[in-house]
Amino acid sequence: MTESTMNPADATHRHVIPAGDWWVHEIKRGQTFRIHDLEGNQAADTLFYNAADPTDRYSADGTIQAQQALYLSTGTKLMSTEGNVLLEITADTCGRHDTLGGACSRESNTMRYAHDKECMHACRDSFIRGAQEWKVELTKRDIACNINFFMNVPVSPEGGLTFADGISAPGRYVEMVAAMDVVCLISNCPQLNNPCNGWNPTPVEVLIWD
Repeated sequence: MTESTMNPADATHRHVIPAGDWWVHEIKRGQTFRIHDLEGNQAADTLFYNAADPTDRYSADGTIQAQQALYLSTGTKLMSTEGNVLLEITADTCGRHDTLGGACSRESNTMRYAHDKECMHACRDSFIRGAQEWKVELTKRDIACNINFFMNVPVSPEGGLTFADGISAPGRYVEMVAAMDVVCLISNCPQLNNPCNGWNPTPVEVLIWD
């Protein structure tokens, strides 16, 4: 785990994302960006886009291949679909972050938990709403495989995935520096039916420093 030297009082942008809500914002090259897990064990589903060309976006497989590891932590370069470095993780007090679990949807909730897909809000809904709010048009086709910051998804020896109890805690954070101008889209996960949010979705805070 690596702690940051950044002072929250010096941040040029601070915003608390309520549980189940979304946030979209541009992060300029060289700016430092932090996601702060306020109450612990809250999954922050996150997508990044090249601000100059949103078709060039975060690539899970490209990031995994570049670092030869499944989990993200300090030193990880987040790669784009065109092979560009979007951001680099520079501080992390959680320890590791998921690249494989994806985002919940009403369809997957129905399949896994037998809930009415019309009634249960999900991360894919939040991603779509956030994409619609951004000044550069993003569509459903731009919602690719995301990062799940603070989420614990162990991989079994057989290659299966398990949504397990979180390894984060109140006050932990992950921090990264933008290598280019990027757009960040976060769904603060509303999932109630597995332990990815400790069965109790809570707010997260985002901070940006120049």
